Amino acid sequence: MPPPPSPSPARSAPAGSQLGTVASVLRLLPYVRPALPRLIAGLAASLGASLAALAIPRVLQSLVEGPLATGLSADDRTALLWPTLAVLGLGVAEAGLILLRRNLVMYPGTRVEAVLRTVLFRHLLQLPPAFHDRWSGGQLLSRSMADLGLLRRWLVFGLLQLVVSLVTIVVGVGILLATAGWLGVVYLAGAVPVTVIAYRFSRRYRVIARLSQDQSGDLANTVEESVHGIRVLKAFGRGDAALESFSDQAEELRRTEIRKAGNQATVTTSLQLIPELTLAVCLILGVWLAADGQISVGALVAFFLTAAVINGPVVDLGMTLSMTLNARTAVDRFFEVVETPNPVTDPAPADAEALGPGDGRLVLRGVAFRYEDAPEPVLDGVDLELPAGTTTALVGLTGSGKSTLAMLLPRLADVTAGSVEIDGHDVRALSRHDLRRAVAVAFEDPTLFSASVRENVLLGVDDSLPDTVRDRLLHEAVEVAQATFVHDLPQGLETRIGEEGLSLSGGQRQRLALARAVAARPRVLVLDDPLSALDVATEEAVTARLRQVLAGTTTLVIAHRPSTVALADRVAVLSQGRVSAVGTHRELLDTDDHYRSIISSLEQDWDATAHDTTDPHGARHTEDTQ
Repeated sequence: MPPPPSPSPARSAPAGSQLGTVASVLRLLPYVRPALPRLIAGLAASLGASLAALAIPRVLQSLVEGPLATGLSADDRTALLWPTLAVLGLGVAEAGLILLRRNLVMYPGTRVEAVLRTVLFRHLLQLPPAFHDRWSGGQLLSRSMADLGLLRRWLVFGLLQLVVSLVTIVVGVGILLATAGWLGVVYLAGAVPVTVIAYRFSRRYRVIARLSQDQSGDLANTVEESVHGIRVLKAFGRGDAALESFSDQAEELRRTEIRKAGNQATVTTSLQLIPELTLAVCLILGVWLAADGQISVGALVAFFLTAAVINGPVVDLGMTLSMTLNARTAVDRFFEVVETPNPVTDPAPADAEALGPGDGRLVLRGVAFRYEDAPEPVLDGVDLELPAGTTTALVGLTGSGKSTLAMLLPRLADVTAGSVEIDGHDVRALSRHDLRRAVAVAFEDPTLFSASVRENVLLGVDDSLPDTVRDRLLHEAVEVAQATFVHDLPQGLETRIGEEGLSLSGGQRQRLALARAVAARPRVLVLDDPLSALDVATEEAVTARLRQVLAGTTTLVIAHRPSTVALADRVAVLSQGRVSAVGTHRELLDTDDHYRSIISSLEQDWDATAHDTTDPHGARHTEDTQ
């Protein structure tokens, strides 16, 4: 059996932690590039709005130093008209440019989010089961939903706001230095503590932001596990314990969020206070300079109006920095999954072999397999041939590697050494699409999807086939798997099955999963004890129909009870990572001591569970004979 899941990689070595914020975020460029023209146009519009705001104090300065300083007669008051219209025009331009920015960036922002979400999901589908054994569903869900939603908001608002704020501050301070002399120098001096505070904040906040998002993923995983296991929690009266565990995690996340808010409040207060104190010093100095004639009243008014425009982005810098650091963490978590290498890949198109016609002959040559970080291999030199059209039962003690071997046939994992061949082709030389069209698997723990019965059963059937052919395969597969109960469901074959099929009994789910494998009409059918929830009579009926309908199909059955073994053409015994014996059930009983001990243990297990057995979801197995 595989080793227990290891902790999430996010805990040990966060992806991108060695990169700076800019370098980390730049990894998004290939996905953002199609949206860059509109984003750049939105940035230009936002900068135009900021520059329009900075121009208003210049107009007011000319007004103060001109008509207002010289005095106006009743006839000359029209001189106020043009400055007033200029301020009005700049204000309207600022508002219009902000509206234009919103319209420009909203569509590409949502488009980038959709692309990133699709890329992440596609990669999750490509990664082998071993990856999903290590990662919790809640962590993957939080990365695909919450993190990417956060990235979209940062792209359409936070990034533009950060760039515009920095440009506004730089341009505004430049204007102050050019027009207000010493006042500009004093104001610039206030930027030194602001820079130090922002730098220290970014280093602290990045760590807390990562912790918060990881804890959110853990909390989502707790909800997911509790919902999926609700029957078990209720059956054992562990609802209060689950609630207590959830409450502890929620409280831990709350404390982390308070730390985040505290850090953000501290930096926001500092960024609010320092510019205000700087302005107070500038006011005292400005009055003295104006009284001494070193600066005009109009220039003093323009200075404070310009400083007021700059102060807004300075105060907002705390918010935009926190958004940027949250986005950087989201980027790291996204690439932590997307950059996970897939060990099971297709051969290069030029090297790929076409499967072509064949009868499903399967050969395992010196197959070895070791789980990552496991001290010993699970399989170590398996040699086995499955002649075309035969049914072979694979038996072994618990932990001998039977299910692991079954995973190697459709390349859910790759062999560590040796080869698996189908009709003379090494499975690694075939595309996974072609291989998995030829090899179908029905697992002991059946997984059904939130879709109709029809969609679940036809999952492995080519969509391009005519509807009449698909309907024939559907009805035949349902009949072979003894799953005719579906016709009694409220909408028959169109009845939508609940999440993971939990609205059905264990035996019903297994029969639908078997029907799905049968409908695919594979060359090789792997049955990983898919009939464990059925009684012997139903199993025998299913097996008999399988022999008729899949007469030319090579079948490997992972057997966990004697009745399954007896129905196979021949039996392979798996022991200490190798096939130790092959023969008919009767031959092995007569000649192989280890096989007899395995059968004896299977009989004992079956006797202990055959009567009045209840599956984990509360469905009695004896009901499945109906």
